[in-house]
Amino acid sequence: MHRELLNTLYVMKPYSYVRLDHETLRVECDGEKLAEVPLHHLGAIVLFDAASISPQAMERCAADGREVVLLDAAGRFRCRIEGPVSGNVLLRKAQYDAHSDPKRLTKIARRLVAGKIQNCRNLVMRGARTAKDPKAEQALRACADELASHLNELSSTEDINKVRGIEGQAASIYFEVFGHLITVDKSEFAFAVRTRRPPRDRVNALLSFTYALLASDCTSAAAGVGLDPQLGYLHGIRPGRPALALDLMEELRPCLSDRLVLNLINRRQIRAEHFEERPGHSVLLNEAGRRIVVVEYQKRKQEEVRHPLLKEKVPLGLVPHLQARLLARHLRGDSPEYPPFIMEI
Repeated sequence: MHRELLNTLYVMKPYSYVRLDHETLRVECDGEKLAEVPLHHLGAIVLFDAASISPQAMERCAADGREVVLLDAAGRFRCRIEGPVSGNVLLRKAQYDAHSDPKRLTKIARRLVAGKIQNCRNLVMRGARTAKDPKAEQALRACADELASHLNELSSTEDINKVRGIEGQAASIYFEVFGHLITVDKSEFAFAVRTRRPPRDRVNALLSFTYALLASDCTSAAAGVGLDPQLGYLHGIRPGRPALALDLMEELRPCLSDRLVLNLINRRQIRAEHFEERPGHSVLLNEAGRRIVVVEYQKRKQEEVRHPLLKEKVPLGLVPHLQARLLARHLRGDSPEYPPFIMEI
């Protein structure tokens, strides 16, 4: 499988081979031609899993200033191959300059939070439409109204601390009704409040684990584009904290993680025996549970969704990489605003 999006060739089929053919890159697998892409169309090549590239193609890309990024099967960043002259220093300078400008920092953070709140609202509205309990439906619709109010308030906010405050309030409202989206017996999967360090119940254990997987994907996406994963806009700087990856994952939590958690529970794919209690009243997935979640997470990433900006369907697992490139375009001045990913319902 391969896709050409935002001037980037994504090669996702295992054991695919990319080679140079005059002014064209050929993608082959088991002797079969999968694609031919003119070099002048491409600004980058991203290879997943066991996909590889010929030395000649690699050298040509390096000479042209075209980056080649290698990711593992889970989408984790392995390396980036660049030539002697690279624009990444200019991109990172633009990233740092935007962080030093309070107006630009707030503008980017506001867009990130708007995407998160809208996706949370879409998930809640979807739950309200299918709710069988009238009280649950009422609570979910009330939550959707409150989230809409926070979106309106966010649009006129010029202070970064207020943006962060709105994000926190919206998240609190969202998780107050999250339990209503669970349709199976609540005795095994009761949820009252979001707890992180450590998770105090099975639902929180699932949320924390899938968020960790998503954070890893967003770190890879930022690094693959050439951005500094440690310098974000919504999240503050802290040693060892991938702030930009945490920024990018905010709008994707409801789409990739939260919906996956709800599906795992409501379809009975994950059960009480897949968890273990630890000292300190913490609850974690056991080995069997982690295995199930990782497999289903990878399947979820293969599902195709319509990207609102590209106007075409793309694998959900590519969305973090596309959003990182869109952020890079904004930082370079190629687009006036960062467009958050809003998933259709």
